[in-house]
Amino acid sequence: MGREVRAKIEQLREKMAERGMDAYLIPTSDFHGSEYVSEYFKCRKYMTGFTGSAGTAVITMEDAGLWTDGRYFVQAAAELSGSGVELYRSGQEGVPTTLEFLKKHMPEQGVLGFDGRVVDTAEGERIAKALSGKKVRISEGEDLVGSIWDDRPALPMNAVWILEEKYAGKSAEEKIADLRGEMKKRQATVHLLTSLDDIAWLLNIRGDDIVHTPVVLSYLIVTKQELFLFIHEKTLNEEVRAYLHGLGVRIMPYEAVYQIASAFRYERVLLEKPKINYRLFRCLDASVKVIEAMNPTAAAKAVKNPVEQENMRRVHVQDGLVLTRFLRWVKEHAGEKGLDEWTAGEYLDKLRLEQKNCLDMSFTTISAWGPNAAMCHYTASETEKSSVPKKGLYLVDSGGQYYEGTTDITRTIVVGPLTEEEKEHFTITTMGTLRLGNAKFLHGCIGINLDYLARQAFWERGLDFNHGTGHGVGYLLNVHERPNGFRWKMVPERMENAVLEEGMLTSDEPGIYIEGSHGIRTENLMLCRKAEKNMYGQFMRFEFVTMVPIDLDGIDTQYMTEKDVELLNNYHKEVYEKISPYLEGEEKEWLKEVTRPISK
Repeated sequence: MGREVRAKIEQLREKMAERGMDAYLIPTSDFHGSEYVSEYFKCRKYMTGFTGSAGTAVITMEDAGLWTDGRYFVQAAAELSGSGVELYRSGQEGVPTTLEFLKKHMPEQGVLGFDGRVVDTAEGERIAKALSGKKVRISEGEDLVGSIWDDRPALPMNAVWILEEKYAGKSAEEKIADLRGEMKKRQATVHLLTSLDDIAWLLNIRGDDIVHTPVVLSYLIVTKQELFLFIHEKTLNEEVRAYLHGLGVRIMPYEAVYQIASAFRYERVLLEKPKINYRLFRCLDASVKVIEAMNPTAAAKAVKNPVEQENMRRVHVQDGLVLTRFLRWVKEHAGEKGLDEWTAGEYLDKLRLEQKNCLDMSFTTISAWGPNAAMCHYTASETEKSSVPKKGLYLVDSGGQYYEGTTDITRTIVVGPLTEEEKEHFTITTMGTLRLGNAKFLHGCIGINLDYLARQAFWERGLDFNHGTGHGVGYLLNVHERPNGFRWKMVPERMENAVLEEGMLTSDEPGIYIEGSHGIRTENLMLCRKAEKNMYGQFMRFEFVTMVPIDLDGIDTQYMTEKDVELLNNYHKEVYEKISPYLEGEEKEWLKEVTRPISK
């Protein structure tokens, strides 16, 4: 692999030299700023060999670097070995950012190239500003990786379908009217919407253009009277065409959005720079007044309506039943010949897909034993996998896309003897999950206000985990959804610092990762709810919707307070009450045993 990567980089450098480019930037994105992308857009993976979902490559005539976050440090180091691509661990002391690297390495009046369709406007402007002192010219018109990628997969063009209102809870007509109301408040005449989950949510349509994410490649322009949907027409059957026509939507060719946007004159265009690509933004005429704000649909879809909430509660019991059965199966079969990370993950996926109304996984299942679990987003394969012996810890992070919503859950289970360190780490991870889930707070708080509840037991021991504590979750959409989340410090570019509102669904997933030894994570999804209102204001709380037991074999109560024990017992009582009616005989008795009350 290393030799192949080196050869590709040399090919790219030849193209760069032909165009007078000194450096070329390759992010992980598509034309719409999506977190996960289809195979067509995996240019960074193609060029470097790094398979993680987040990362940016920079190629100069002398150097090649890959920047990624704490979730992927271990994985990236392994995959980049022998490639000549240097790993830059983002956020670590002494590690330059991509901008700092470019400022240092770009020559005076040099040329930086990138495909402006896969770089968002905010980032493009940051780059241009940072390099302006050296009078660097930005060349954003060419996809150089595409020019050397001979066997590149085709652009996805899968069928679009309609999400019925009994699942969506609100008609597209109502959502469009609300959006136009928000445009009026901002005195906007046009709204340029390019993020795929926003478009799908607004129109109550879904697709299959990104693996495990039911969206369709499209752009949307909303005016006071009209809607223009830019989409590959072959994805639309007659039913969907008629439905869109009924909403007042005009169908336009996918690539025509650049032509239409460039024709705007003296319009007041509402857009979100981090969610619109650089090339599209630069199409806008100088006469256009840009009104920059978060897409109104982002905040609207984050607050799940009552129908969505009820659907989610039901599906999390259904999904929890799948996970409960799976965890029992793994514990019983650990150590047997043929049980490995890959077969376990495949078995879980099979169980899920057998469920009523389950359409797909919500992301690629993470099935990891022992040291592999220390890589946050490790993925086993048929050829690269570990067995699951009767020793240590096994972690599974998985979820499903159901008509009733999107699930995301992580459990770590004991499959054999543990060290004292593993028991302590398992226990404090459980404590972190439950303490955050038990939070009660005044309306107006954001995730940063509450994150310490999940990290307290870690920080007291001089430990931490290199990722956020939680992220928003979509409704049959993106498993990672803004603008709500939990994090201990501000990371503005993640756009997840919204006030926590009733109806927001957020993950709660502290963990710990000891390279070469073990990884532990316990993840529940939580629905934000109102509590009492009094002279101090409106209090808020969380409701766990994930219903799956936490393995008591990993718990050592010496590290817990009485309150921690109470929280675990209360959670297990609810799990048993909601899951047990669907079990009989030995299964039911097993669940009763693993959710039994414990004492300190």
